Amino acid sequence: MKSRKIALWIVWLLVVFLPSLGFAQEKVIRIGALYPMTGRSGLYGMDSVAAAEMAIDEINAKGGAAGYKLDIIFTDSKSKPAYAVRVAERYITEDKVHFLFGVVSSAVGLAVTEISRQNKVIFIGTDHAATELTLDNFQPYYFRVSNNTFQSMTAGALYLKELQKEKPWKTISYIGPDYAYGHSQLDEIQYNLKRFGVDFQLVSKYLPKLYEPDYTSFITSLIKDKPDVLVSGFWGGDTVAFIKQAKAYGLFEKMLYFHPDAGGNYEVMSALGAEMPAGLVLSARHHNNWPDTELNRRYVAEFKRRTGRYPTYAAEGAYAGIYAIARAVEKVGTPDNTEALVKALEGLQIKLPEDPEGFTSYIDPQTHQIVQVQAIGVSVPDDKFPPAKMMLGKWKVYKAEDLLPPKELIEKRLKK
Repeated sequence: MKSRKIALWIVWLLVVFLPSLGFAQEKVIRIGALYPMTGRSGLYGMDSVAAAEMAIDEINAKGGAAGYKLDIIFTDSKSKPAYAVRVAERYITEDKVHFLFGVVSSAVGLAVTEISRQNKVIFIGTDHAATELTLDNFQPYYFRVSNNTFQSMTAGALYLKELQKEKPWKTISYIGPDYAYGHSQLDEIQYNLKRFGVDFQLVSKYLPKLYEPDYTSFITSLIKDKPDVLVSGFWGGDTVAFIKQAKAYGLFEKMLYFHPDAGGNYEVMSALGAEMPAGLVLSARHHNNWPDTELNRRYVAEFKRRTGRYPTYAAEGAYAGIYAIARAVEKVGTPDNTEALVKALEGLQIKLPEDPEGFTSYIDPQTHQIVQVQAIGVSVPDDKFPPAKMMLGKWKVYKAEDLLPPKELIEKRLKK
């Protein structure tokens, strides 16, 4: 009994006096991340984890944000909305996270944003691109730090408008995955072409399921359709599989392949190597060889040093998301005041690796969508980023503000 009293007395002394001696519990910003770790999209998850950890190491090495160290938990989303919802709920109720974070699939993003809304926990979207998240399904606790499909398709429409003057074309076909991401791109390329007064005809559209293993029937149909331009809305492994199969049928000699959102992803170049055709018109949300700035070169080199490979575009989104959290907490002074953090994120400026000289990314206060420049290029021989044998060049660059939805469209879709 006496020993029990002594033990309790010691515990009381530790609780009372250790904080004053400098042994207080470390202040932490808790982040709960969801990324796919396996399958065709698994590389995006692994790269996002690596880039998020890189950003956290950089920030924590400088003392953290407002005296708080950043700490992150990663869970495989399995690219399944229902499973991701359960993990997000666990993060909130058990792990007491200050931020939900990540997500590659737009379907998963649309599910997790609802959990964010219900629980009033900020969700930093780092990769998924369906425009619905910042318009039709807008909610005040969601922020996206990579461009959405509307921005990419606006840049794409501007590119096609310019191309029509140089090399006349009339007809287009579309192929992309049968879910929100693919549907958004189909609607938005047509909307923007019409908005910019481009005379065109959509001759066919195809919406294969996500992770479709065999595109043969779609490829042969496209060849019969004879469009001048094929607009593609694939991403990741689906892009690689489609290009490999389409090349075998000579599709790229019969039409211009145009892929303005995710066709220029580094992992596409890397996976295809010497099989990557020249002359494809592509873009992505980050490029290893553009812009040629010190910040981008340093980011790419450090990622390569840490992982042994060059980063996919998804990595830069995760890197950006961590810095957005840190900057917001620095402005507020604490990760515990959610409403103040929302205000801090609205309009937040973040200089990122993908920003060219003279421009800094910022978050639009109305839609919570990041506003960024986009460059579209053409696949050309370039072996500076092995195992890729082709990279993008012959760049055309589009101003960030020119890629935003018009005011009337924003107001209409936000009211839905």
